[in-house]
Amino acid sequence: MFNRRKGAAATVGAACVLFAVACSSSSSSSTTTTAAPATTAAASNTTAASSATTASSGAGPWGWPGDAKTGYLAPHEPDVNGDGKVVIGVISPGDTHDHGYYESFVDEANSFAKANGWQVITVDKVPDSQAAQAARNMCQQHPDMVAIAASELKDAIPVAQEAVCKDTVWYVAGGQGVTQTPYFVQTNDLESQDGYASGYAAGLLMKDAHVTKAGFITGPQVSFTTGFEKAWEVGIKAVVPNATVVTTYTGDFNDSAKAVEAYQAQKSQGIGIVYPYLGGSEFAVVGAANKDNIPALSAGTPKCSLTNPKWAISVIFDPGTYFATALGPFKNGTLRVGTALTFHMGVDPAPTVMICNPQGNDAAMLANVIHQIGTGQIRPDQLTGLNDYNGYTPSGA
Repeated sequence: MFNRRKGAAATVGAACVLFAVACSSSSSSSTTTTAAPATTAAASNTTAASSATTASSGAGPWGWPGDAKTGYLAPHEPDVNGDGKVVIGVISPGDTHDHGYYESFVDEANSFAKANGWQVITVDKVPDSQAAQAARNMCQQHPDMVAIAASELKDAIPVAQEAVCKDTVWYVAGGQGVTQTPYFVQTNDLESQDGYASGYAAGLLMKDAHVTKAGFITGPQVSFTTGFEKAWEVGIKAVVPNATVVTTYTGDFNDSAKAVEAYQAQKSQGIGIVYPYLGGSEFAVVGAANKDNIPALSAGTPKCSLTNPKWAISVIFDPGTYFATALGPFKNGTLRVGTALTFHMGVDPAPTVMICNPQGNDAAMLANVIHQIGTGQIRPDQLTGLNDYNGYTPSGA
């Protein structure tokens, strides 16, 4: 969707060494793993060859061993296609030099590939409407893994079943999750948790500054943006009950002109804090907000260390960090498709929220809320009505 992440992979690090089955049994983390149904829901949306229907008969993609409960393991990982080299193909909807969300993903791929003598092919700035064709084009280059950098490109996912992508492991940075099939593995988190905790942090700053109006700027008006905005507002009102939120959907995560125009309109309405829940246009909005001394939140990657522009709150759901938990098992030959790894606020090191320069006891209050989300004392899924826990039960609930 949306500070360059150096060393951020360590924030999740050992959250899940084997990625799939081992995660659900970890005593130090409640990261959960779920598997795909045996019959893919995406089958009706693709022109896959008849051989791609193997999942419906109980076998894995392309005859790979496994089952619907534990996922399916591609033989010969990481050289899945057996051509003597390992190639990762990254498809991104945004600019992979954006110093933020999109670049984080590619940074992790490049760093891991360099350390292991692999090759990375990157195609970025892919419009949603061209996602499927970009995936087919990528598969024609015979990568061992196709990595979809953000869930905006979900229309590419059914292509994983097409004959052109045979013997290719697919990874999807699901963000708030996409419909799981046996043909890919995804990482995600819970938008009710991320949105609520970041809203609570914003509320603390608003209370300190006696501010009651906040601005939320994002791209298309779709479920994962409207859901996050809803949770963010609920989090704010947990601290400032009479707060109001002005929301603008620009239709584009990366159009800086539209994003700054939206910010200027919100500023004229009296906002005292802004969340540019954006991709490539995030920096432009934060730069404009800096000039007006209006604090801003980050979208995805750690940014408290940056000073030009500067952020007031860092909301961390870093796709590069999550991707690292898949690349390690892929290298070791244990990454299973048909599974989803979900990270939880207050349990795993990421996602999390940080106030960059906290005042008074703000940091302690935010840390306590994040802890209570992790133990289940606070249930953002219920408070927001998003109900996105999907069977997950916090350890203290």
